[in-house]
Amino acid sequence: MRNLPIGWTEVPVECLAASEPGSLTDGPFGSHLKTTHYTEKGPRVIRLQNIADGAFVDERAHVSEQHFNRLRRHEAIAGDVVIAMLGDRLPRACIVPPILGPAIVKADCVRLRVHPCLAVSPYVMRALNSEQLRAQAQQLVHGVGRPRLGLKWLRTLRIPLAPLSEQQRIVEAIDSYFTRLDDAVATLERVQRNLKRYRASVLKAAVEGRLVPTEAELARAEGRDYEPASVLLERILAERRRRWEEAELAKMKAKGKPPKNDKWKAKYKEPLTPDVSELPELPDGWCWASVDQITSRITSGSRDWTQYYDRGESVFLMAQNVRLGHLDLSHQQLVDPPPEDSSCERSQVLMDDLLVTIVGANTGNVCRVPTELPGHYVCQSVALMRPVENQSSHYLDAYLNSPLGQAVYAGFMYGQGRPHLSFDNLRETPVPFPPLSEQARIIELVEKMETVASALTQELMVNASRCRLLRQSILKWAFEGRLVDQDPTDEPASRLLERIQADRESTNGQPRRSPRRTRARSPKS
Repeated sequence: MRNLPIGWTEVPVECLAASEPGSLTDGPFGSHLKTTHYTEKGPRVIRLQNIADGAFVDERAHVSEQHFNRLRRHEAIAGDVVIAMLGDRLPRACIVPPILGPAIVKADCVRLRVHPCLAVSPYVMRALNSEQLRAQAQQLVHGVGRPRLGLKWLRTLRIPLAPLSEQQRIVEAIDSYFTRLDDAVATLERVQRNLKRYRASVLKAAVEGRLVPTEAELARAEGRDYEPASVLLERILAERRRRWEEAELAKMKAKGKPPKNDKWKAKYKEPLTPDVSELPELPDGWCWASVDQITSRITSGSRDWTQYYDRGESVFLMAQNVRLGHLDLSHQQLVDPPPEDSSCERSQVLMDDLLVTIVGANTGNVCRVPTELPGHYVCQSVALMRPVENQSSHYLDAYLNSPLGQAVYAGFMYGQGRPHLSFDNLRETPVPFPPLSEQARIIELVEKMETVASALTQELMVNASRCRLLRQSILKWAFEGRLVDQDPTDEPASRLLERIQADRESTNGQPRRSPRRTRARSPKS
């Protein structure tokens, strides 16, 4: 750091520690503090998850009073700076809040008790979170996968030190700007939540027949006939059976056993029909159908392709590829499927297929395959549903992602900790089915509204990013001396440092002990 303002100096972090022993220390390692030592109540343990960028997160962990007393050298009190030493953005610091009560820091966390005559804790905390300090730390961080900054390296990081009075003015200015930024971010988050509710309400209105005039209404107004959904469903069921018969006939001929009569057609399994006794009444011209009735295939992929991963040019679509309403291809698991595996043909995706996650944290996520994807296959945790009528794929995608469709899946899910959906659950899912032309109008309007919503979402993301950048710009200006005016009457930081150093030397290298602090009682848990 160069060209510091008049009255400023630059000091390593260790010089900012109070004179009392152990003012800069990390948490106990190894067997001194393990998760088995945690209790339901008692003094707090400050862990990595408690330390956000400038804010203390109230994630609770406790130890007994006896164990706390054995580790008192790692105690953190209100006003101390606690620093995370493990993670992606290092260092990361916050202030211990007054309401915390007795607490100790854990391993990979550092507690810094700032010398009150040299610096104010919020100033030091903000400096540690600035990009200038993080750029220094980046040269000292080690570890692949889990970056770590050692305490000995933290001690050497150099902080630009303003006069004490100016530090206070800088902290007040930062807090003022950050409060306004926090308000702006809260507003953006509120708009995002409202936008999510808007999207859900649009889909709900769409699949309830409230988004566009029904085909029956338009036909009556125009004095014409129209095809109700019940007729469309009959045609779909006929086509579904025709495809099955065609496939079965091809199998028999491939085996050299062409049928001698039509008895084999009796093997056709009729699709499940929905139980409409408890389903709501639909708009005129609509009908209830099951997913089984309107699809020709419901299947999943192979479980035995792990040995073929990371080679070839084909892609194995995983659960993380199936997002609510869209196919995310940012992650691609390459696979070279074995040609003799019969699951290759049945699990290969086609345009307009619907993919459903049937096991895991995002069970029930549905998306439509929007384009041709040669050489893409679903894995065992993703079900493939192929609509008989391709034009209905968009509508089915909208319904299954609507609050109504998601509620049906939520009611079907089973398995604690790792939810599942069975093929039977997928087949019996009831669908409020409109006429085909009405489906097209519904999707046209849904897509227009989705375009607007996506543009707003993108703008919100841009503004949120601007807020993050502005936060760092404020810190940069602060520690370059450009955020508040300098006061020539302020005692220079270098003089403060000299006086404290002389005081330390006058004790023959023995630091003076600060007055004993009265420890607050442990708050009730």
